[in-house]
Order: sequence, then C-alpha cells, then structure tokens
Amino acid sequence: MRNIKLLALLLAVQSILYGQNSLSGKISDQDTKEPVFSANVYFPALERGTMTDLDGNFTISDLPNGNFKMVISSIGYASYTQEVVLPSQNLSIALKPSAIEMEEVIVSTPFHQLQSDNVMKVERESVSELSKNGAVNLSEGITQIAGVDNLTTGLGIGKPVIRGLSSNRVLVYTQGVRLENQQYGDEHGLGISSKGIASVEVIKGPASLLYGSDAIGGVLYLNPERYATENSLKASVEADYFSNTLGHQTSLMASTSGKQLKFIARGSYAAHSDYETGEGERITNTRFNDKDIKAGIGFQNSAYKGDLRYNFNNSEIGIPEEMGVQSTSKEPLLPYQNIDNHILSLDNKFYLNNSSIDLKVGYQFNDRQEFEDHHHHEDHEGEEHDGEEHEEHEGEHEEHDGDHEEHEKHEGEEDEDPALEMHLETLNYNLKYNFPKFENLDVIAGVQGMWQSNENFGEEILIPDATTTDFGVFATAHYHLPKIDFQGGIRYDNRSIETESYIAEDGDILDEVDREFNSFNGAIGAKMDITENLTTRLNLASGFRAPNLSELTSNGSHNGANRYEIGNPNLDNEQNFQIDLAVEWRNQHFEAFANGFTNSVNNYIYISPSGEILDNEEVFRYLQDDARLYGGEIGVHLHPHPLDWLHLESSFETVIGKLDDDTYLPLIPANTLTNTFRVEFNEWRLLTGSYSFISLKNVFDQENPGSFETRTGGYSLVNLGAGTEIKTNTALFELRLSVNNLFDKDYFSHLSRLKNDGLSNIGRNLMLSANIHI
Repeated sequence: MRNIKLLALLLAVQSILYGQNSLSGKISDQDTKEPVFSANVYFPALERGTMTDLDGNFTISDLPNGNFKMVISSIGYASYTQEVVLPSQNLSIALKPSAIEMEEVIVSTPFHQLQSDNVMKVERESVSELSKNGAVNLSEGITQIAGVDNLTTGLGIGKPVIRGLSSNRVLVYTQGVRLENQQYGDEHGLGISSKGIASVEVIKGPASLLYGSDAIGGVLYLNPERYATENSLKASVEADYFSNTLGHQTSLMASTSGKQLKFIARGSYAAHSDYETGEGERITNTRFNDKDIKAGIGFQNSAYKGDLRYNFNNSEIGIPEEMGVQSTSKEPLLPYQNIDNHILSLDNKFYLNNSSIDLKVGYQFNDRQEFEDHHHHEDHEGEEHDGEEHEEHEGEHEEHDGDHEEHEKHEGEEDEDPALEMHLETLNYNLKYNFPKFENLDVIAGVQGMWQSNENFGEEILIPDATTTDFGVFATAHYHLPKIDFQGGIRYDNRSIETESYIAEDGDILDEVDREFNSFNGAIGAKMDITENLTTRLNLASGFRAPNLSELTSNGSHNGANRYEIGNPNLDNEQNFQIDLAVEWRNQHFEAFANGFTNSVNNYIYISPSGEILDNEEVFRYLQDDARLYGGEIGVHLHPHPLDWLHLESSFETVIGKLDDDTYLPLIPANTLTNTFRVEFNEWRLLTGSYSFISLKNVFDQENPGSFETRTGGYSLVNLGAGTEIKTNTALFELRLSVNNLFDKDYFSHLSRLKNDGLSNIGRNLMLSANIHI
C-alpha cells in the first residue's frame, strides 16, 4: 500500500513538472470561412504535430508546460506561426490563401523558425523536389540551390561547394551529427544516399558559432525523413531509371507510429555504368554502385523525446584516369574505392517546466579502402605496363563486344589487400540548454565536442595514425520585436591533434605532430520587415578552421590527383569574417531576392606546385596566405494571379576568389544564369500534383582560373520534365519523367576534376521514376 501511494505521488509530481496537456483547435479559410482539411499543425521545438480532419479540427495530446511556437501549413495557404502558452484554451485560426509555396521550419539554426522569420538566410529544398529535376544523386541535386555547386570526379564522387569554398571548409550534418568520412580529399564523396533524406538546408557563410571548426564556408544540413503520423502505418516503393548510365535505383520504406513509439526502416540500392558524354563516348571507370540502409526508433511523451537513428552505406566507386575500354558493366575497374560508413545517432530532448535540455550523441565508423593495380605501386614503370594492358583490353573489347570487362577488376586482383585502408572512428556530442522564454528573448547555451581516431591498415599511408579532440562552448540569443529581430552569440573552441611518426614514400621518417588550435568567434544579425512585403537581413559572422591531417602531415603520391603532396606541420588556423546582406520582396504574385556577401579569410590554406620532382611526379606543397571571396545571388519568381499554376523563375549567381597577391583561387565556380518555366495543377480528375517544366542553364566562361588551372569555356544546357500523382483511397502513385542536357551538349565543368584529362561531362540523360506510397 505504501509503495502504491509513493508511486501515485511520483506521478503527481511528474504531472506538475512536465504537464499532461492537450491542445485542440479549428483551422478555417480566412476568406470563405470553410474548414481546411489536412492542414499540418506542428510544434518544431517538441517535434509533435497532427493533421486537421474534414471539419478542420485537430487535437494534440501529451504536451508539456511552456511557451512554444506552433506552425500551421497547408497547400494553397500562407504558412502561419503563433506562440502558444501551454496549457492553453481551444484555438480558432484562419489561414490566408496564397500562391506562394508553403514554408517549412528551418532545423539547422537554433530557434526553429520559418525562413520568413529567421534572422539568418538559409536555403531549404525537399529532396523530392530536387529529384524531380533528374538529379542522379544527392551531390548533383544540391546544385539546383543558388550559390551551391558540386566538385566532381565523375558522377559517383561529388562534394558540395558553397560560394567557392569546399572540402573541409563546408560541414555536412546528417541525423543531427557532423559527417566525418575523410572529407578532406577532393576525390572523397559524401557517402550518403538521397533516399531517406527528407530535405536539405544550406547555410551560406561561416557557422562556427553553431558548429565549430570546419563550418567556415557554410553547412549542408540533411534532415532525415519523418516517421508516420501518430497511430498510422505508411510504406513506399520507389524506382528510378537513368538512360545515360543505364542506371537503376530502388528503395523500400516502412514506418509505423503509435501514441509514443515510432519505427522506420528503409533499404536502397543503386548501380550505374560509365556515363556517356555528348560525343557518345563512355568515360571509363566512372561506374559506381551504392547500398544504403536507414532505420530509426522514436519515443515521446510529455517529459522526454528520443530518436535513435542508424545509417549504413556501402559505396563501390571507380576512379577514372583516362579514356579506355568502352563498356556498360557496372563492376568498377582498378583503381576503385570501397567505402563502408556507419552512423549511429541518438537525439534526446528533456522537457522541464518552461525550459528544455537537448543532448545529441553520435558514433561513426568509416572504413575507406582503395584498390589499385599492384604493378603501379610496386615500381614506377607502370605507365608502359598500363599502356600494354589498355591495348590488351581494347582487343578484348573488339572480340567480345564489351561483355567481359568486369574481369579486369577480378582476374588476379580480387584476393589482394587494398593499397590504402583507413579506419576513422568519431564520437560527437552536443549538449544545449534552452532557457525559459523571457518576454521576447530566447537564449540557448551549450557545449559541443568530438573525439576522433584515424588508423592505417594498408601498405600506403596518406595521413598518419592520429587522434583529434574538439571542445567548444557557446551561447546564442534571439530577440523579437514587431518589425525587427536580432540574433547573436559567442563561442570558444579548442582542437588538439596528435599524430604518430611514420615513414614517408621518400624514405624520410616524419616526426609526430602535437598541435593545439584555439579560436573565439561570434555572430550578430538582424532581420527587419521594412514593409509588409519587403524584408532585409544583415548578418556579420566570424569562423575558423583548423588545418586537417592531410595539410599538416601528408608526404607521398596522391594518385587521385596525380601529384606528390607535402604537408606543412606549422600551418595556423584559418580565420574568416563575412558580411552578408539579403533583401527580399514578396507578394501574392511576385517574389524577388538579392543576396550579397564579402568573405575575408586570414591564413587561407592552399596547395601549390613547388617546381620539384619526386618519383617522376610534380611536388605540391601546402602554403598559407590571406584571401577574399565576394559575390552573391539574385533571382525573381513570378506567379501571376489568377494564373497561380504558372511559374516563371530566374536566378543568377557569381563568386570571385583571390589570394592577397591578387592571383585567383582554384575551384571557383563560373557565373551561372538559370531560367525555368513551370506549370503546376493541384487537382484534375484523378490526378493531383501534376507539373511540367523546362529550364535553360547558362554557365559563363570561367576566365579567372587558379594558378594551376586552365580557363573553361561556357555552355548552355536545356532540361525538361513532367510528372503527376494518382491518388486512390489506399495509395498514392507518383510518375516522373525528366531529361537533362536535352540537346546532348558536350561540355566541361570548371569544377570537374576530369577536365584536366580532357574528359567531358555527362551527355543527355533521361530519368524515369515510379513511386508507390501507402
């Protein structure tokens, strides 16, 4: 009896501390007063939501006490936000009809605002929208976002470029934790499948205040797909076909949610042959395949929310070197990469009385193996051998019509150990306390950290065994007034790097490196609603990046770049300061934006030829100098009323990067102008969500190459596509067709690493997608 009374007392105390609130309301059309069916009602901070019924009513239970932002969105209406103090009375809300596309909550910034309310300008796109335009993979899809490009080695390897900065200067987040997969290498791709990713957010500019080192150029934030809504089951089958690479992609997903427990699982497989250029030649060994598994378990009540996610990705990617045998095989030739990437994350949120604690922890294991022709690294007389082997394969192609080229990989090579094998283990944590809201002021403080180890197991060593430890502490605040919002914060970081000595390719013993890097950074910004339609944002932020292991310690041949690289153990932090100004005009018929930035980087680290020759390769050394990047994006979007189904969009982006000596930085994308004509029809008989589009992408001459680059000529690409949805009582069928590079243009992208070998980019590609959602 005593135990029963004690249990009842504990339950009563928990109710007082956390609350057991329910919120009900009704959503209607502001003009017609009719109820709005299937409107999405969502609390971003709680990650709780529901949909309205046929009468526009909704109810959400098990909500804690406190002040929370509620977001309501529905197709054909402007997104609506309101602060709700729980417990609360029933709500009655009227939505304003609008042709402007629905806004979503921005997750990558700390206060979970709609973009129209956010002080920092953040670009957001759903992955489904990116795939409608025929993207082969995620790294290609994000190039549709203004200011974002892709550094490629064929189709299978791509890295995000944000306003001219890439590799370790752009931080990638997935499942709420930073992605660590040896991303310093130009020929190291994302290693993330687009299947199971709901949306992409891009912060263009230094975000060290929020994320620490390596976010000096910006952040690519990948949001995983959500669980099924409460007390429901959903599943999908998705299939894609790509004509150029004879590629295919299949994905299966299932998710179920109860009142507190949620489950989701997805498996995907993709395989592609060598891509074909506009001249009808296949670029040898650009083939790749990808296996991906994603799973999650969620739990939530009024006191706690937990989300455990796991992602396994295996990528087998050919590394192209020269034009060789023509084949449609999907089995990579030598050299190729075999990469396993495991990501395990746990997102915890503890709801206190009017405040909350967030704790995210993540563990990653990256196994990167690279297989090469063993003759190549037994001696440096491989060029003659490779030429003979190439002639032999060409003869084999003529005799067998290209049916057996896959044996080039396996005959005599299959049982060999990888030339390069590195194991990277990473443990991340991010602890934040969300203070109780004080009038119009929100404050968050926290600590972030990382422990990481790198171990070598192959016969080649690019970077030594090493341990990296990060620790950062920060605080940020947001202050809201009727016409203006302010946001700012400060942060301190420490990174320590300890390496072991190793024997370089030239026989020298490289000493251990034991370095510490420290940095204070801050950010301040303001958003002002000048009029009902005109908004401006001004953000000033600093960021830093500690040099990576390759820049500090490398000493050997980098086969992927065809050069001998020598690091510099005395490199200092990169430290930058960026000013970003954004102006937006929006009404029911027309939208326009203009973003301008200037980014000053002290101690910019770059690689440059030294004039030396080692092992018959040119030697490149890592140097430092101050640099500056500047540019921006402008665009318009016309959707004239009453022709709300018609959309005309145009955007232009430019960036210029220079060192202090007035020479141009490498890997700066060319100026680009994109024009799109799109029509959309929400409903027509059984069809919903029908659309079609045609776009013209003009890439201008890149006349400002880096010191060891060459100029790149401009080109124009025409893309088009169409799609529709068929909705029944039990399922939703999606059909999509897109054609990229309609006129089969043969061209070179300035950010293609194959350009130096005279290997052009992909020609015409038709993508056909068929998806079933139940």
